[in-house]
Amino acid sequence: MDPYTPGSLAVQARVGVREVAQRMGRSITPGIRPIAAAFLELQPMLMIGAADAGGRVWSSLLTGTPGFIRATGPHTVSVAGGVPARDPLADAITPEGTPVGTLALDPRTRRRMRLNGTARPSARGFVIEAEQVFSNCPKYLQKREWYGSDPDRPGTGTVQHGEALTPAQVRQVQAADTFFVATAAPDGVDVGHRGGNPGFARVDGPRELSWRDYPGNAMFLTLGNLEEDGRAGLLFVDWETGTTLQLSGLAHTEYGPEGRRLTRFRVERVVETPAGSPLRWSPPEYSPANPPEA
Repeated sequence: MDPYTPGSLAVQARVGVREVAQRMGRSITPGIRPIAAAFLELQPMLMIGAADAGGRVWSSLLTGTPGFIRATGPHTVSVAGGVPARDPLADAITPEGTPVGTLALDPRTRRRMRLNGTARPSARGFVIEAEQVFSNCPKYLQKREWYGSDPDRPGTGTVQHGEALTPAQVRQVQAADTFFVATAAPDGVDVGHRGGNPGFARVDGPRELSWRDYPGNAMFLTLGNLEEDGRAGLLFVDWETGTTLQLSGLAHTEYGPEGRRLTRFRVERVVETPAGSPLRWSPPEYSPANPPEA
């Protein structure tokens, strides 16, 4: 079976990378291989994407002592602790069979792995039934060392809700070298990574963001989902303070000459959580693949 959605197939055809994408698609499997299981158990964080009760798509950060993510079979993953109560997705994984996308990323080694499927509540947190499991290349990943020592410490401070970015939140986005984007399609959810030098994520207004789509693995999972369903959720993490900034809204891609692509995002909801992550990371060693910002 073709692992791609109709939206991804359409983008691949438009860009002229269908044959490359077919080869890359062979790496997408429904099972969790031993090397993937071992990688998951070493991670102190996991990005998850899903839709809330109102249908808005969010990208959230889960943290825990390494081992809180654990493969319990060739197609199942257990995530201890669940989604924090203050998170927009706190009640999302209630019905069994909730579509979710996840991304495990290790800044220490510039390795990342995506695992998409459906989730159900469990006594420890929740369980994911894997449908797509695959690794991505280290392109545009910034290297960081983990300084955190108590990843189970709950967040503190008042959560701020809004419908547009504040000046301080604008500065956080403009200074970011990484963010995560959750997108939805009729048959599931996916979480992707976007990275670059600070300034690669542009704020065009309090409710408008944009970023260039850099050359990648030719799968076009994120852009493919946006072709079918414009809902998207962005997650920005302040790696040194732990503040998380979550944005939910609508996105679309503009195609220009010479293969240039620009994604535009319209902010509808904003959630800022001080100490949303208890993990603390070093300043980055930027990826040599990062293009200069014009």
